[in-house]
Parts: sequence; structure tokens; C-alpha cells
Amino acid sequence: MSDDVARFGRIYDANYDRLLGYALRRTDSQEDAADVVAETFLTAWRRLADVPEDDEARLWLYGVARRVLANHHRGLNRYRRVRERLSRAVAPMPPEPAPGEQATAITAAFRRLSELDRELLLLVGWEGLDMPQIGSVLGCTPATARVRLHRARARFARELARQGVGGVRRITEQPTVQEAL
Repeated sequence: MSDDVARFGRIYDANYDRLLGYALRRTDSQEDAADVVAETFLTAWRRLADVPEDDEARLWLYGVARRVLANHHRGLNRYRRVRERLSRAVAPMPPEPAPGEQATAITAAFRRLSELDRELLLLVGWEGLDMPQIGSVLGCTPATARVRLHRARARFARELARQGVGGVRRITEQPTVQEAL
């Protein structure tokens, strides 16, 4: 065993518990604390020549852990900001319709459609895609997408009629979300 490995082992054994306690008091989870300690000791191994001897090593490790924690907290803050931006950018799911006979009948009619018909109607009504975009998603030409959509709408209208649903507006190629619902 080399002198460096033996020295690092002594530093690790003498300071692990204290550093873990330090990190636990400054993080939200045991896993985060363990990551901070691991990163701290990785830095110590990489910079072993810079680690002071004896009790000074503990203080040096605390300084490294402090910087690792600062990086950890900056990363968490970046994550939270990105998550907030994404949640604002992504359209929220519409609220469930109030229980009612018509909403139940529409849902039942929609569920009786084939997977492709449902996908077509959702791509137009919910995602707001146009025919070239739908063709790209489905791997067909815009003209084929238009024909498939026309047929899906007709099948949906027949299912709605079977359910006794009247007065439902036709789904246009680019409706608003409210119109699509």
C-alpha cells in the first residue's frame, strides 16, 4: 500500500463521521449529505498533496465541504427555477368536467374510437397541430392525415349520435383548447 493511500485512509477514517454530520445538518436528505461527503473526499484524494497534516486536515475538509454544499445548493436552485419555468410553459391540464350525462356520454363515445382515431382527434384538438405536423407525427402525408382526420371525425360523430349527444360543435383543424373539449 502506498503512502498516499495509507494517508488518505487515515484522513478518511478520522473525519468521515464529522463531515457526514456537518453535511446532514445542511442538506434535506441523507442521500444529498452522502453525496456531499463523497465529493469532499474525492477532492481530498485528487488534492492529497494540499491536505494539511493532523487536525488541520479536518478544517481543510470542512472548507471543501462548504464549497461542495454551495455548489449543491446552487444546483438545487437552478433545478427549481427550470422546473418553475417549464411548469409555466407547459399548458395545464384542463379540469375534469363536472359529472354529467353529456360529459360521460362524450367520454364514452371517445373511448370507443380506435387508438388512431383518438390520436388524430387529440393531435388536432388538444395539441393544436396542423395537417403537415400531424402527417409528420403519424408518418404519412398531410393529405393522408386530412383524410384520416375526416373519417375519425365522422366516426366520432356517429358514436356521439349513438350516445344521444347533440349540439356538440365540430372539431376544427385548429380549435382552442376550450373548443376541443
